[in-house]
Amino acid sequence: MADNQINTKDFLIGSLIGGLVGASAALLFAPKSGKELRGDINDGAVQVKHRADEWKTVAQEKGSEWKDKAYTTSKEFKKKAMDTTSDLSNSVASKSQEFTGNVKEKASELKDNAAKKVEEVKEDASNKKKEIQADAEIKKAEMEVEATKKKAEAKGAAKKTAEEIKK
Repeated sequence: MADNQINTKDFLIGSLIGGLVGASAALLFAPKSGKELRGDINDGAVQVKHRADEWKTVAQEKGSEWKDKAYTTSKEFKKKAMDTTSDLSNSVASKSQEFTGNVKEKASELKDNAAKKVEEVKEDASNKKKEIQADAEIKKAEMEVEATKKKAEAKGAAKKTAEEIKK
């Protein structure tokens, strides 16, 4: 314990002597007096403060410019997006109307074509009916002529047979 107190005491004495020697050396080798050094430090601090103020002002100006630019750019993008959306919706509306018109036109054409085909088929059927009726009448007439001939032949044959029987 006694060694410990001596060491602390020696340490304090050594520190005091070292501080005095260092302070003396600093006073002897200092390039400027303390007043001049404090003045220089104050001048440097003021210059740094002015420079920091300038940077702050520049930063505020740039921030304001960027804010305005971002606001303007976002407005332009919003307007472009709205214009593009409007153009697209108008285009889709006109295309759908055009498509609807085309579909109606095609449906009308198909309806007209179907009506024409129905009329053509009716006319063809009517013509075929007339042809068949004419053919049937011709065949009927031919059959009647044939029947008349057969009848006449049968009568002639019957007469011959009757005459032969009579003989």
